[in-house]
Amino acid sequence: MLKIKVGIVGGTGYTGVELLRLLANHPHVSLEIITSRSEAGLAVSDLFPNLRNYLSIAFSVPDVKKLKNCDLVFFATPNGVAMKMVPELIEAGVKVIDLAADFRIKDLDVWSQWYGMEHACADYVEQAVYGLPEINREAIKQARLIANPGCYPTAVQLGFLPLIENQLINTSFLVADCKSAVSGAGRGANVGTLLCEAGESFKAYAVPGHRHLPEIKQGLADANNNEVDLTFVPHLTPMIRGIHATLYAKTRGSETDAADLQTLFEQRYADEPFVDVMPQGSHPETRTVKGANICRIAIHKPQNNDTIVVLSVIDNLVKGAAGQAVQNMNITFDLDETSGLNIVPLMP
Repeated sequence: MLKIKVGIVGGTGYTGVELLRLLANHPHVSLEIITSRSEAGLAVSDLFPNLRNYLSIAFSVPDVKKLKNCDLVFFATPNGVAMKMVPELIEAGVKVIDLAADFRIKDLDVWSQWYGMEHACADYVEQAVYGLPEINREAIKQARLIANPGCYPTAVQLGFLPLIENQLINTSFLVADCKSAVSGAGRGANVGTLLCEAGESFKAYAVPGHRHLPEIKQGLADANNNEVDLTFVPHLTPMIRGIHATLYAKTRGSETDAADLQTLFEQRYADEPFVDVMPQGSHPETRTVKGANICRIAIHKPQNNDTIVVLSVIDNLVKGAAGQAVQNMNITFDLDETSGLNIVPLMP
């Protein structure tokens, strides 16, 4: 049986431990290296007891020479880390999947504007493949470097894509009203995500502009073959996991009714193992995707007027991050795309 030698750079954040959870039982993966500068020498299962009896490996300091012995390296690191190590790994024949934003945005001036730094390996941005399998599966199969999409961009793009691809909506005014769980802010200490600050409260944030906005617009513009105008407003909700994207668009004046839209979405995602188009009139809940690599979508046309409402829910740590990264790994190594990802969501 094929065993992929895998390294993970940055194994102590929420995305990192989610990768570990998914890969620990993956039939085609041998976890060789898990790095953390702050926890070097500590057994992974001592920091994350849920992995007891699944992993017997300790954290180590990142070492490119050792990482070169891997077939694939995941970067579950802050923005700006992967780009400093990627060139040496790629040239050594190692495939890389970056779960941060270093290679998602093709316009480097836009990237620098939103992420506040100069790019360290601009030549690799162009060759990076954006890892949304539902649009880039064939390119992912051949990729050496995969830019794993962000969580908000995954939920929003999957919701809008069928409408844009079929030119059914006015792309000069799109609205993405999104709610995210607190884990999306990461595992680092932050007053705003303390229980007493975030619990029993609900707020919008980054209304003037969020880092995921240019990524979403880039993806939708590619599908549209033209720029789109998107208003994106994220919100923080007092739950641990999940994203709920409520998407609004105006039709181009066609007579497409709700049943037609339902058929359109069902046909678009019929062969996608991790997109579930729910029955007409449904209202998907974030708890129905908790812990699983699935995006559940429902389409509405309220009062059958000219507004289309799409509801899209994902687990931000799975289909919005680590699960999608494993899905990309499966594709690029020509494995069953669902390998290691056939997980029943947690209820309640």
